[in-house]
Amino acid sequence: MPSSLLIEIAVASSNRIDHAALGSALDALLEQDPALVLVKNDEAGQFIVRGNNETQLNAVIERLRREVGLPLDIGAPQVAYRESLTKKVDVDYAHKKQLGGSGQFGRIRFTVEPGERGQGVIFRDEVKGGNVPKEYIPSVEKGIREVAAAGSLIGSPIVDFTATLYDGAYHDVDSSALAFEIAAHGGMREAAQKAGIKLLEPIMKVVVLTPNRWLDSIVAGLSRRRGAIEHQTLGDVCVVVALAPMAQLFGYEAAVTSESEGEARSTMLLDHYSEVSPDILFPDDTFPAAVLRA
Repeated sequence: MPSSLLIEIAVASSNRIDHAALGSALDALLEQDPALVLVKNDEAGQFIVRGNNETQLNAVIERLRREVGLPLDIGAPQVAYRESLTKKVDVDYAHKKQLGGSGQFGRIRFTVEPGERGQGVIFRDEVKGGNVPKEYIPSVEKGIREVAAAGSLIGSPIVDFTATLYDGAYHDVDSSALAFEIAAHGGMREAAQKAGIKLLEPIMKVVVLTPNRWLDSIVAGLSRRRGAIEHQTLGDVCVVVALAPMAQLFGYEAAVTSESEGEARSTMLLDHYSEVSPDILFPDDTFPAAVLRA
């Protein structure tokens, strides 16, 4: 998923009968805006729409309500976190299933290791001797990437790692592209559990242009939102530059306008991703055991 997709909302039809119609409507709307991504969550019976700002997502919801006419359940905007592997691990995974006279078989041996921030998911084929036939290797890559996109811990994508397929095994009759794709699904899930997960949150660079009389209020407001002031230019008109977590910035633009009686203006852009303490996401200390404390 592109790094610019910073927030998401869950959308579901109030009537499950309308679920398919809602999906078709969302597909049509998102075709007109390639900057958005739609993820289906069949288990929860909802759709996740991911974008890069609140205005963009609000426009989608307004169009749905105006043009589709379906009763909708809309979730509150949420930060699109990322998941990151913490160490290199080796996985040996086999998918075996017997179906009457035929079966499914695919075995893969691969490593995953954390990479540089921003590198994306890199897949390497280092199989020697044909132990995994060439025609099945794209299915292995597909399975690994699908699990990474779906996430392991909180449903956020696993990013910035390298997967290296180096060995495996196949059966002349029972092996197929599907069998190796299923093996890759199971293997990647096992890899994520063995490697452990750290959560990453988007950190935004916030720039506020404000008359001097509102400066103290602006700085105090950023501090309340876990903002770290990087730079201030003083004068009749001041410029404040800060870094703050996206999770604390919902509604910030409107708040700045309101608190300054319409005289201050703010903009924000993604600066980087940073590890976030599980205690922030799970303040009641019930975070999953697979989350590693920062």
